[in-house]
Order: sequence, then C-alpha cells, then structure tokens
Amino acid sequence: MINVTKTFLPPQEEYQAILKRAWDTGWMTNRGVLVKELEGQLKSYLGVNQMIAMTNGTLPLQIAIKALNLEGEIITTPFSYVATTSSIVWEGCTPVFVDIHPEYLTIDETKIEAAITPKTTAILATHVFGNPCAIDEIEIIAKKYNLKVIYDAAHCFGVTYKEQSIFNYGDVSTCSFHSTKLFHTGEGGALFCNDAHLLNSLFYHHNFGHKGKEDFQGIGINGKMSELQAALGLSVLPYMEQIIASRKNAIEVYNSLLETINVKTITIRPETEWNFSYYPILFEEEAQLLKVVAALNKKEIYPRRYFYPSLNTLPYIIHSSLPLSEAISKRILCLPLYYRVDENIQILIANIIKSSL
Repeated sequence: MINVTKTFLPPQEEYQAILKRAWDTGWMTNRGVLVKELEGQLKSYLGVNQMIAMTNGTLPLQIAIKALNLEGEIITTPFSYVATTSSIVWEGCTPVFVDIHPEYLTIDETKIEAAITPKTTAILATHVFGNPCAIDEIEIIAKKYNLKVIYDAAHCFGVTYKEQSIFNYGDVSTCSFHSTKLFHTGEGGALFCNDAHLLNSLFYHHNFGHKGKEDFQGIGINGKMSELQAALGLSVLPYMEQIIASRKNAIEVYNSLLETINVKTITIRPETEWNFSYYPILFEEEAQLLKVVAALNKKEIYPRRYFYPSLNTLPYIIHSSLPLSEAISKRILCLPLYYRVDENIQILIANIIKSSL
C-alpha cells in the first residue's frame, strides 16, 4: 500500500540514545533539557531568533490569535487545511475569505483590501504547500489599515524568501511538526515571533499563564512540547539535507514522467528557496481527478485531495462564493512523495495517470 506520504524515521537506536537523557532524569515535560536543546538547534538551522516549540501545529494559531487580542473579523484563505479556519472560529472570531491566486494558490493579495471592514483586526494567510504568500504586498496593506498578520506556515520548514527564513515574516508565524511533515516530532509545532514583548505573551499563553511556579501572568492553555517529542525531533534534524535532496529528486522524476500529460504543477513564487514538501497536480476538470484516483486506488496507491473542500463551504461557515478556490480544490491532487520513494512506484503512478486520461 502506497500512501501520499510516509513518516521519516531515524534509526531507532539514535532516538533511544537521545531519549535516555530524559529517561535518566525522569523529566518528561515542562520544558526539559531536550526541548530547549531542540529549540536552540532549530533556531540555528532555520535562521530565526525566537521560537517556542509546542505540542502540535494548531495550538500555535489559536494562541497567536489570543495573544494578539484579536476580535471581530480575520481575513483568511479558503485554500488551506481546516485548522486555519477552525482556529479563527474557535477563538470567537469571524473568518472573512478572500479568493486565491490562480498560479501560486495563496491568498490573492489584490483582493484583500476590498474585504477589509471596520471590524477587521488581522490577516491570517497560508503559505500553501510551502509556497510563500505575497508577503511584501500583505505587509503594506497591514500597515495601512493597522492590521496584525499571522502566517500559517505549517508546510514551510526550511523555506526561505528573499534569503530570509519564511518564519521571520509577519507578527507571528506558525509551523507544524506533524509526522507527515518534512521535519517532525511525531506530533508537534512551533511559534515564531521577532517581537520580544509579544513573544513573552505567546510564551505564558502556552504554559497555563504561569509567571513562575506560584504566580500567573494571564490566561493560558497547555501547549508545551514533551521531551519524547523533542527527542524525536533531535534525531530527525541531522537528516534534513538528505530528506530534502531525496524529495527534490523525486519531484524532478515526476516532472519528467508527467511532462507530456495535460496537468499543471505548482508555480513557486520568485525569490523563494522551496523545500519540496508536496507534489500537487491540477487537472482540467474534477471528473478526470476522480477517474485517476479510482484507478490508483485499485493498485492500493492513495494520493490525497489536498486541500478539499474549499473552506468557505464548511458547515459551520456562512457560505460565500469563491470561484477560484472552489474550482481548484475540486481539481487538485497531491501524489505520493516521501523520503526515498521508489522510482518504479513513480513510473507506475505516471502510467496509471496517462492511461486514465
């Protein structure tokens, strides 16, 4: 069975050796030595100054909304994983959707201003498949209207834009370290923020609001990463160059195999160093996609309709018409991509797509 991705697992003995350090102390959570060590190594690897490692990739979004004291309306994208929208709703705010760019698939920056109202407090945009938003234009709009900017950068581990880590942009950026991601800690995630005052607020929000052992600075929740998660991250991190190189090679193979087929691939924004995190293809119509998926499933190959459906159609959202996002979400499919994917499998997938079309 071939799934859309496969978790990279380092040699078990390497993970066990790191984990033993926590085991010997009996310190499993509450920011033990491994969490702090992982944060230090990630800051160096990614080229960021400040970060908070957390237990998953959704809580950072919710905590960012809370720490920024956001209310009212938050402009966002309908083309993302459901956590982007559900975090807004969960925190009592209203998502206001803006359609997406037809090539980059990120929020269409030219349509943001028209969606701003007196109730708008922020923009929450997703760097889709690790492909950056129009960061410069969004920053100009945010400053003009005094809006906060949160970037859902769940897919962006290792991505740089204009020679800067993608996590250095916006008021807050978030990342997922889920086991399906390029870099992972099993479950996990992180917050990135360059403002020291805001970082302090983000920090106490993720630790029950604690200010020392017996005092509280404000309301909080439990978003802390465990030592078990950090140990896995520390054992995965040394392999990142190999992981990225392998995925780059696999994407080049797919590009070669599918170049004669009438499907589109993602367009990466200029001045971006991409991380080769996904391989989405876009069909001309949904019927073609469904036919390909059925044919692949017969061979126990399971690509993913990522992202589907368009988030403006969620049952707990007041529906608004967003033609591009709705159309693209019905026609886009991510093919299997992971560390050392067998080229013979890629050839089989390409042949099935060709014969189906």
